[in-house]
Amino acid sequence: METIRGKTSLNMNSTELYARLAKYKRISLDLGTGDGKFAFCHAQTFPSHFIIGVDSCRENLHTYSRTNVPNLLYIIANAQSLPHELHGRISHVTINFPWGSLLSSLLENDPKLICGLESILGSGAQLEVRLNGGALSEQGWSLESGAERIFQNLELAGWHLNTPVHMDAHALRNFPSTWAKRLAFGRDPRAIQISANLK
Repeated sequence: METIRGKTSLNMNSTELYARLAKYKRISLDLGTGDGKFAFCHAQTFPSHFIIGVDSCRENLHTYSRTNVPNLLYIIANAQSLPHELHGRISHVTINFPWGSLLSSLLENDPKLICGLESILGSGAQLEVRLNGGALSEQGWSLESGAERIFQNLELAGWHLNTPVHMDAHALRNFPSTWAKRLAFGRDPRAIQISANLK
């Protein structure tokens, strides 16, 4: 499994990973973490949680992965092919403002993504997906219709879903991610949050 620290890639085996995770009861994974800011902020806010940021683009992670935070790890991986070392270890997944192939997989109910998520999660795991209108528009969906499609796909996959929550410009400004701040001051400062529990 490839991890990253600054501009240095490091291979980590399952023994090393499990040693890092051993004292943490809650292990959260931020899928499509981008520059890693959300994972970094989450790790600092919740020192009793272990946070893993996953993204396929290593260049975006150079800044936040340099930090020496004991409960934070960044992994280079594709969302549709998550490392087997994570299987059954994750208690909480966030997907914040996905775009590109990650968003397409959510819209298309891609079995590689859905089965991959199920494989890494422990019983009673939680999922939070935050969607923005601009990214959905690029794929031919409105914010509402795209969110409804993803909601239905997750329901079909066996998730127990809560009522979606709308995020306005104020909520986006206060959300700890680089992309949320850009959305808050953009032309369409709206997003929808979908939360679910694994049945």
